[in-house]
Amino acid sequence: MAGITTSLYVQAGAINAFQQAIAVTSANVANASTPNYACQTQTLLAMPEDISQGLTGGVIAGEVISSRNQYAEQAVSNQQTALGGATQDVNSLTNLQSLFNVTGTSGISTALSSLYQSFSAWGQTPDDGTARQAVLTAAGNLATAFNQTASGLASAATTAQTQLQQTVGQVNTLLGQLQQLNTEAMADGANDAGVDAQIATVVQNLSQYVPVTASQQPNGSCTVLLAGQIPLVMGNQQFPLSFDMYQPATATNTDAPPLAQVTAADGTDITSDITGGQLGALLNFRNTVLPQYIGDGNQAGSLNTMAQQFADTVNGILTSGNISDASADGTVPAVPGVPLFTYDTTNNTGVAASLSVSPTITSSQLAAIDPGPPEVSNGIPLALAQIENPASAGDEINNESYTAAFGDMATQAGNLLNQATEEQQVAQSALTQAQNLLQEQTGVDLNQQAATLVEYQRSYEANAEMITVLNQLMQDTINILEPGTS
Repeated sequence: MAGITTSLYVQAGAINAFQQAIAVTSANVANASTPNYACQTQTLLAMPEDISQGLTGGVIAGEVISSRNQYAEQAVSNQQTALGGATQDVNSLTNLQSLFNVTGTSGISTALSSLYQSFSAWGQTPDDGTARQAVLTAAGNLATAFNQTASGLASAATTAQTQLQQTVGQVNTLLGQLQQLNTEAMADGANDAGVDAQIATVVQNLSQYVPVTASQQPNGSCTVLLAGQIPLVMGNQQFPLSFDMYQPATATNTDAPPLAQVTAADGTDITSDITGGQLGALLNFRNTVLPQYIGDGNQAGSLNTMAQQFADTVNGILTSGNISDASADGTVPAVPGVPLFTYDTTNNTGVAASLSVSPTITSSQLAAIDPGPPEVSNGIPLALAQIENPASAGDEINNESYTAAFGDMATQAGNLLNQATEEQQVAQSALTQAQNLLQEQTGVDLNQQAATLVEYQRSYEANAEMITVLNQLMQDTINILEPGTS
């Protein structure tokens, strides 16, 4: 009887083990399409067998092992970060490039060409009122083009600032979700595959915005660090980010556009640590790309520099000439030329936005006479027309013409956009490969699970049949041993 009882005990334990294995396998099949679900494996442990020592052998259910691979998941996170940053760059730079159109019928490049043409036409008929008025009109159009471009850049800066605020908010929302899931995982004893899948999903979503590293803890929680060192979530603690606009202490122009800043939960400036993801791309666009054009506390910006130098060059040539000659007897002096352009002289980052034709100038006040010697009646408009193809350094900006300088700005924006587009395509391909590899390593293979389920089911049925046989054997033995029982 003892042997039969022991065998029943062994088979009952085996049935329990296979029941758990079947349950785990069934859960895998049910979650085959669940995002970031990692296939689970029920381990089976052979028990020691030594009848003389009372060790009955058999099998019991061991630990449930997750196929989650942190290295493969980190690879996906890294590519999510790269794709998030490149996609944001493409969006931001597409808008930027549209402000530097060199092939259309409007904008600074077209307005410059029209002004040069008006200078040339005025030089052919220096006393013609229509030609003079055409100069004023073309100059006004150029000033408007600078104003519109500056306004577009300012709008891009405002949009980037809004997106930065929203992105930091999205990051903090995800951190809050991860904190809650960590709390659930810790309460469940690190064995909830569903919570584990949700944690992985949140981490993947988070990696689109900021570069993160995630590590699974023995208690089931996930520790997430930004840039590998700045804590964002640890256990049931969340460390939210903060966003603000600030003017650096080293700024020489306090009226310049401010810069974006992200700080950690302890107030530390971590802006320079965020080099990837959507947040990193926005910070780079707002703090590095845009200031090259609109300036910041320590630079005027190429658009403002161009506007100021062009206005100063034109004004310098006009004021060097005369509107009219002195009288022959010298009693009436020559009337000197007046400036054509005006702009805000108190803020070098506001030149392009404030550039305009002097409100007091009239067409008759355009100085055409170059006093020489020798005097040239149309010398000033000819000198102004020469700016288009400069023959001296005084008519150049950065050793090139103003048209070429604006072309460089457009080329720079175009090159950045092309680079971002290529990076986006590469990141998308790399992300797809990383996701496929992750699925191969941790995803649920339905064919394999079906085969496993059949195997466990057969083992379960075999042990159940064994119990039936043992039960019958025990009953027969009892019948034999009990007197009066047939």
